[in-house]
Amino acid sequence: MRTTTTITTAALTAAALLPLLQPIPSASAAAPPRLGECVAGELCLWTETDFRGARHAHELAGTDIESCVPLPPGASAQALANRTGRPVTTYQSPECAETGEFETYPGGGTWVPRSPYRVRAFKIWEN
Repeated sequence: MRTTTTITTAALTAAALLPLLQPIPSASAAAPPRLGECVAGELCLWTETDFRGARHAHELAGTDIESCVPLPPGASAQALANRTGRPVTTYQSPECAETGEFETYPGGGTWVPRSPYRVRAFKIWEN
């Protein structure tokens, strides 16, 4: 009976300590950033990466299609979500010049937590 009690006690102790032996997640293994709030039909731009900072939303109703829309002077965005249903091109240049960086994102629900450049203007395309 004593041997059974010793084995049972050892097994219970090992089971209790098992969670403590699991590796501790590193900072690089942290959960990915949560997607920012952006409703269907909007282009949302955030001033900081990972959908943080001030959010500015643009709807089709208030935006000229295929026209350059500069952000206010001195403003830029570092994260974006395209929920317009149309392609959107973002520009590093406030004049939508193609001499700087630019990228086109599909409109079906594109989430970009870290733009490769500061967005200073955009165009929403017909198709």
